[in-house]
Amino acid sequence: DLIKSASQGTFIKEVRFLEETESTNKSALTMAYHGAPEGTAVIADAQTAGRGRLGRLWISPPGKNIYVSLILRPAIDPSSASQITLVAGVAVAEMLNTYCPGRIELKWPNDVLANGRKLCGILAESRVTAEKVEYVVVGIGINVNMEPGHFDESIRGIATSIRMEAGAEIPREEVVARLFLSLDRIYRLYLETGFGAIREKWLDCSGMIGKDITVSSPDGLVKGTVVGMGAEGQLMYLHE
Repeated sequence: DLIKSASQGTFIKEVRFLEETESTNKSALTMAYHGAPEGTAVIADAQTAGRGRLGRLWISPPGKNIYVSLILRPAIDPSSASQITLVAGVAVAEMLNTYCPGRIELKWPNDVLANGRKLCGILAESRVTAEKVEYVVVGIGINVNMEPGHFDESIRGIATSIRMEAGAEIPREEVVARLFLSLDRIYRLYLETGFGAIREKWLDCSGMIGKDITVSSPDGLVKGTVVGMGAEGQLMYLHE
């Protein structure tokens, strides 16, 4: 009921709950392909094959976290489709800042950190033609009530949750409701004013400026220092 009341008046028109699915993105992609409208959301209690960027596994136990995918059909240039990941990142970061004020940072292109540890991952997958964006499915995985022992040993030192940061168990439906309201506000801002305002918000919330990074390029791995974000959302860095 809380989620339904929070989504009223937003672009989120339908919420489908699943006890378990391979991944909410996979379910939402199938629905989008078959014509599900913008604003359709898929929420699962657990994922058996949750995915992160570059095909990495996303640990998705039941009863602890939020796994949600949204179908978007933005009227934007196809070359701008990758900006949707950054739009979602800003929305998630602003929502999480209400639970962990002053500790949330965005890491390009799709991670949200708290105190330097991963709290949320975002995975956007799209169907784009030369003429238009058919749809974008944005998957958002937020660690809500995980405790240190719940994480696999391989990521225990680099992952965190809202509960670990806030020191208390948080109702997941409350987090989803706040997430939907934040997504509605930031997505509308993007559609109405363009990427510029999103870029400024992203940079305000990022701890990457001045950081040394290693990036993959056609010439292999290249080291550099982050200096900003380009007008289209690309990370800008100076080569060493």
